[in-house]
Amino acid sequence: MLAPTKERVSVRPASAAGLYYPKDAEGLRHALRTLLASNKTPAARLPKAIVVPHAGYAYSGEVAASAFHTLESPAADAIRHVILLGPSHRVPMRGMAMPSSDFFATPCGEVPIFEAARQRLRELGLAGVADAPHALEHSLEVQVPFLQAVLHDFDLLPVAVGIAPPEQVARALEAVWGGPETLIVVTTDLSHHHTHAEAVELDQQTVRLIVARRSDISDTQACGAGAVNGLMEAARHKGLEVRLLDRRTSGDTTGDESRVVGYGSFALFEAG
Repeated sequence: MLAPTKERVSVRPASAAGLYYPKDAEGLRHALRTLLASNKTPAARLPKAIVVPHAGYAYSGEVAASAFHTLESPAADAIRHVILLGPSHRVPMRGMAMPSSDFFATPCGEVPIFEAARQRLRELGLAGVADAPHALEHSLEVQVPFLQAVLHDFDLLPVAVGIAPPEQVARALEAVWGGPETLIVVTTDLSHHHTHAEAVELDQQTVRLIVARRSDISDTQACGAGAVNGLMEAARHKGLEVRLLDRRTSGDTTGDESRVVGYGSFALFEAG
């Protein structure tokens, strides 16, 4: 008699390790501790959502850390689910795509996929399942080690956003919004390939739009505008307050101000 076969478990392996952040676990954990320690201001309260950049840690890590630092709170122990949205850089597509894998891996370990949320978005026709957009997508992956550093027992739903109207993205977020147990993370970079002075002026305009919860931000203003616009649409529906945490350019970290990328981080808070 044949022994019962175990259900096959699939893992989305790390692809950005060694490129965007340290490849070995010890070096990665040290980098995360250093980045998070650079933010000393305690969080007044736990955000419902954060917006973070997605460049290499050497360029935007401190800006991202300012948002993840808001999760270093006893209240964050309640977080069990993370909905993570970001742009699909390498695979052009319409709509939104979730991976088929059971786990998402980084050098710090494997995070289970939030299956109930994936199934809900599929059933509602708001997002499909496709692995190609996720295979080499760094924008989502670089957030996961930060989450592993500040949260404890959680699962994850990574969603790559292509060409999608803000209303569709907002409906998807609201379908899996949950309560204090669910955190929304959206990733975007700001202006690209301007001088530092030009980028500062452009990014200040974009920051004002985000803080005002505008959902008509263009791709030239933000790489990842589709995800941000959807979150801002949901933020208006839900009455969330948007607060700027940090804004810089790559010129602030590299010293080269001739051709920079802009970065910003934000926290979104529910009323009360």
